[in-house]
Amino acid sequence: MDRIDLFRIFTRVVECSSFTRAADTLGLPRSSVSAAVMELEGRVGARLLHRSTRKVSPTQDGTAFYDRCLRVIADVEETESLFRQSDAKPSGKLRTDVPGRIGRLIIAPALPSFLDQFPDIEVDLGVTDRAVNLVEDSVDCVLRVGPLVDSGLIARPIGKLPLINVASPAYLSRHGTPQTLEDLGRHWAVNYASPSTGRTEPWEWLEDGVLRSLPMRGRVTVNSAEAYIACCVAGLGLIQNPAYDLRQHLEAGELVEVMPDHRAEPLQMTLLYPHRRHLSRRVHVFADWLQALLEETVIPRSSSFE
Repeated sequence: MDRIDLFRIFTRVVECSSFTRAADTLGLPRSSVSAAVMELEGRVGARLLHRSTRKVSPTQDGTAFYDRCLRVIADVEETESLFRQSDAKPSGKLRTDVPGRIGRLIIAPALPSFLDQFPDIEVDLGVTDRAVNLVEDSVDCVLRVGPLVDSGLIARPIGKLPLINVASPAYLSRHGTPQTLEDLGRHWAVNYASPSTGRTEPWEWLEDGVLRSLPMRGRVTVNSAEAYIACCVAGLGLIQNPAYDLRQHLEAGELVEVMPDHRAEPLQMTLLYPHRRHLSRRVHVFADWLQALLEETVIPRSSSFE
């Protein structure tokens, strides 16, 4: 096995903190991955990993060597692509993961145009509100909405999603329409629990440029955007949601905007890539296509939702 392959295996083990998970993502037997790391340690003359029954972690030498490996791998991949024809057609399988509502309502319906433009690319589209691990799940890129918690990833800002406050006419008829922040204490919300952390999100609003928050009472807590909107339409409480996702419900009269002067801070959309990879052309063209699609469909240029 050549040195670059050994470097790639070693970096994957560090990123997965496991020989088994690294082997799964690389499509190799676990024994081959373990043997490759042992061979690399023999070549460099240092112990690179702490091994236990529960977790694998880099030693002090391993941490320094990992950083050098990343640079070497990136340099090799860049060199290999130096003389490739710039007009070569992007090809191969692209694995991406996107939030549920954006994936179902925006990206999936538009995919035929992308595949018509790039017929040699095959898309593996993951649609979930759970934050996947790019390395362990071998995903090329993910679209995230909201604050980022990932470290060591390349982040490409896409734009911001305005949020609005809404309720159903049935709810407002029964409980009244909130006009001020003081009114919120007398109202119910459909509470949203993050699928990743389980934390229930508070009600938020911007006041003189400062983000404020307030826990809301609620009789229903959900962990998906689909259920969040459905419970609001059913009259179970107020919600805060991206404006683009509510347009049909607003136009149909199923939901009504409330407290327009006290909206939450817009949500940042970001496309993330694993830092260890030299980005392929298929990832580049997909990222450009996705950004253009989202700018056209969900990011307002000038509207009442800004």
